[in-house]
Amino acid sequence: MNSGHNREKERKRNKKGSERSGSQLRGEKILAIDIGGGTQDILLYDPEKRIENCVKLVLPSPTVLVSQQIEEATRNREPVFLYGNLMGGGPCTRAIRRHLAEGLQVYATPLAAKTIKDDLEIVQALGVEIVEEQPPGTKPIRMGDVDLDTLQEALGLYGVKLPRKYAVAVQDHGESIGESNRLFRFRHWRRFIEDGGRLEDLAYQQIPSYLTRMRAVQQDAPGAMVMDTGSAAIWGALCDPQVSKRLAEGIIVVNIGNQHTVAVLIKERRVMGLFEHHTGLMNKEKLGDYLDRFRRGVLSHEEVFSDGGHGSYISSEYNGEEGFEFWVVTGPNRYLAEGLPVYFAVPYGDMMLSGCFGLVAAYNEHFLT
Repeated sequence: MNSGHNREKERKRNKKGSERSGSQLRGEKILAIDIGGGTQDILLYDPEKRIENCVKLVLPSPTVLVSQQIEEATRNREPVFLYGNLMGGGPCTRAIRRHLAEGLQVYATPLAAKTIKDDLEIVQALGVEIVEEQPPGTKPIRMGDVDLDTLQEALGLYGVKLPRKYAVAVQDHGESIGESNRLFRFRHWRRFIEDGGRLEDLAYQQIPSYLTRMRAVQQDAPGAMVMDTGSAAIWGALCDPQVSKRLAEGIIVVNIGNQHTVAVLIKERRVMGLFEHHTGLMNKEKLGDYLDRFRRGVLSHEEVFSDGGHGSYISSEYNGEEGFEFWVVTGPNRYLAEGLPVYFAVPYGDMMLSGCFGLVAAYNEHFLT
């Protein structure tokens, strides 16, 4: 009798933990946008529909779209005027550098120019002229990670209206004038773990002042909850029931994005360690070696940073001798883990929307509990 009662209590406790980990989406209509270096993945979540029937899109990322406009101007020998908001760099900043290398002019408003570098003196030294208004004869190019008007215009052709609630993920190094943005970003991760590593602390409504890209997103999508892309993908991976049911024993979750690879040691809802590297510098052998030593608690910050990554940090409370044998992988470059002893997470049957599912789960955690 008592044994059956205890089993029922345990079943209810496990079910509650599964729901809190994000395996059950619910709540209200939300526009979730996960903005990476190659794609922007979009989910119009509607709790009244099966998740399979919600509107989903995988589109080129804003930085790719801006880079294409700059490249067209380069071919046409046109000077460009960059305006709008701070956004993610990568492809667009490389296109700007190539445009300048061709002897062509680049003008930019102060906020748009910070896409290139936080320090505007460095931006000017590259050859970019900082201006307040569009110079005559230039091609205007709007900067920004979020363009709700264009998205509504496109979806409106199909009779779809955007939800009024927003959750957006971007990769934000933080404003780091005068120092390495890799070190600056990783200090942010380290503080998060030292402060308890609570999963819910990875979602922001009130954004720290130094996370300027996230703050720019919130300007273009007022009231948005904002997360880091790595955080959103990791939370989304937990929506896979095969993953969530292993949380109690401790697992490793890895997001292999187009530009960054982020891995965490997570038990229950606490992140106990994290390393971040650049995906372009990873291969299967290195990833397998890193994950093995990460699980054992011996992957050093110095090694990852000196290899061109951001770093590694493991809580002093972590015991690498037990658990964390279940390795979970998500992300568009998950092929790098093929052949390793990993589980490829497929939340709701759609790996490319892991970040969006994580955003919705985090939004529900913040506003509906």
